[in-house]
Amino acid sequence: MNPAVLFGLGTMIAWGFWIILGDVASNSIDPVMAAFLSYATAAVVSGVYVVTSDASLAVTNRGLVYSGAAGIAAAIGVVSTFIGVSVGSTAVVSTIGGMYFITAAVISTVALGEPVSAQKVAGIGLALTAIVVINQ
Repeated sequence: MNPAVLFGLGTMIAWGFWIILGDVASNSIDPVMAAFLSYATAAVVSGVYVVTSDASLAVTNRGLVYSGAAGIAAAIGVVSTFIGVSVGSTAVVSTIGGMYFITAAVISTVALGEPVSAQKVAGIGLALTAIVVINQ
């Protein structure tokens, strides 16, 4: 199996559990606290993995800035998700949140110069249609 597909499946399964467990947590304690505890745990687990694996510990200024910015985006996303599932349907929040690839596709095209294709445009159009349909 293609390693990218394997890791993609791992991401899909892990994030599926993450949103369901986050839903239960957000209905048990304040959703912002649940989001904090979730990511604090993730930071510890990731840190243990970095230390115990053969990952490089080298950090560049550019890598630090972009990693920090990614962390800010992740924090906004997790808090938004945990509040969303505490006030609405997990199916709706997770489906719309899972459409983050629309944002990534647009940014990668505009900021990174990736080519626009008919398939990309069709995929984004279908994803936007799915958002409309799930909210009916």
